[in-house]
Amino acid sequence: MKNSSAKPLVGILMGSDSDWPTMKAAADALAEFGVASEAKVISAHRDPHGLEEYASTAGKRGLCVIIAGAGGAAHLPGVTAAFTTLPVIGVPIESKSLKGLDSLLSIVQMPPGVPVATVGIGAAKNAGLLAVQILSVGNERLQKALAEFKQKLAGESRAKNQNLKG
Repeated sequence: MKNSSAKPLVGILMGSDSDWPTMKAAADALAEFGVASEAKVISAHRDPHGLEEYASTAGKRGLCVIIAGAGGAAHLPGVTAAFTTLPVIGVPIESKSLKGLDSLLSIVQMPPGVPVATVGIGAAKNAGLLAVQILSVGNERLQKALAEFKQKLAGESRAKNQNLKG
């Protein structure tokens, strides 16, 4: 499944480098399917003009999907979606005070007209997989790789039945 394209197709954004341990799972999932990505720290609050520049030019630079991880008030995915027509996937980052519930609710409650797909708290791997599924529309290589991945998951699940015998 590796056969990575050199040009990034997915942008991975986070408000702080402290989000990278969570967001790296998205990059790893994309790499598993040979999908190149780029990772950037751009704060919606500290660098709104930088975020506007990044998101509004993402499509012209060849990006097809943006994954944005955010904690706390979690404005990064929504503000990113406001500046682009590309699909945006939000990843709520677990916080100390509310364990990421605040982030989840902030990301999932977008106003009509500004959609953000949202995965579970800390579920950056699922965000990467969702990006691959989006990219697989019209891409036979990715469709085949995803079908193989699903078969592998099913086999792993069935193999767990052996743990019940004893």
